[in-house]
Parts: sequence; C-alpha cells; structure tokens
Amino acid sequence: MEDFFAAVESRVHAWPAGRADLHWHALFDTEEVRRCLTESYEGLTHRPGLEPVEPEWVHMTVLHSGPHTEATAQELAGITERVRKAAADIEPFDVTFALPTIGSTAVECVGRPGPPARRLWEETWQATRAVVGDRWPLIPKTYHPHVTLAYGTARAAAADRAQMKAWLSDHGRGEVVLRASALTLVAQSHDRRRITWEVLETVPLGQSGA
Repeated sequence: MEDFFAAVESRVHAWPAGRADLHWHALFDTEEVRRCLTESYEGLTHRPGLEPVEPEWVHMTVLHSGPHTEATAQELAGITERVRKAAADIEPFDVTFALPTIGSTAVECVGRPGPPARRLWEETWQATRAVVGDRWPLIPKTYHPHVTLAYGTARAAAADRAQMKAWLSDHGRGEVVLRASALTLVAQSHDRRRITWEVLETVPLGQSGA
C-alpha cells in the first residue's frame, strides 16, 4: 500500500499536517461503530504500515472545505445557517456500508444509497460557495459515501494487500447499516498518522416540521 498522508500533502490542493481544515461529516453512534465495524476488522486494520481509525474518529466525509483560519466567524455563521436551512428538508437516512475494500492508500467501506449522501455534499458545497465564492476548491470533485477503517502511513509498503484480501475472504462480516441523522462541521487536522477534529456545529437533518 501507499502513504495516504503523503498523498494529501502532495496533491494540487494540499492538506498539510497540523493545519485544521473545515470538513462537513456525517457521524455515527460510536458504540455502534465499534460493535459493527472496528472490532470486527481489527485483524485487517491492525497491521504494520496501517493506522487503524478508532471508533470515535470514524466518519463519512461529506465535504472537505477550506482552512479554518481563513474563515471569519461571520462566514462560518453564514455557511452554517445555509446548511441548516437545506438540511431541514433532507430526512435522516440509513447508509448501508459494504465489505471493506483494500485500496491503494486506505481500507474503506463504500456506502449506499449514493443520492441522499450526494445531496448533502451538493448542499454543503452550495452553501459554502454562496459565502466564500471560489476561494476554496471543491473536494472531492466526484462524491461517493464511505467510511475509512485504516490509513496507509509512511510504512504502508509493509502492508501486504494480498494477505489482507485473503484475511477478508475468511473473516468479512458483510454489510453494516448506520443511520445518518445530522451534519457536523468540524475543524479537522492530521499528524501524518491520525485524523482528529474539533466539533464546531451540528446540524440535524429533517427538522422542517419541528
């Protein structure tokens, strides 16, 4: 495998270690994530060259936005208010996560259905662009819902993908269903091993009739 963190630091719109970038996430119940995902796949994710994601940091990224320090308090309030209005008309929904896949830089579970998750991506992007214009790029440019269970690190070459696929064929537990009921705005950073964040705002879905 390859180093995930080297990839995000070297891309055109780089995300360097230590810089807190704004992200919109769908977050799930930590104990449910532990029971359904992280504990089941420790034999896959706890290997040399990989950094497993602890249950409290498992997330479904909706939008990777700009650096936190580049946004004023007024801009953050404006973006959040627009997202809140859009989210009120989007009902909570279940996301079915497939068996993990062994990618080039990470172990991840792709989710479905795509359309409601993609609508969250579109709405958060439109809200952001309405406030900051073209100052920040659209990341990702093409969206699919997923959660990551482990990231490749600087020693990722030690992770044998063939062996990992063999393990998965013997131990995979099948699909997992988690409920997306809110959007969470976080200031997120990495240290070339782990991704962590500070929660800034939580916006519930489906509150138009509240």
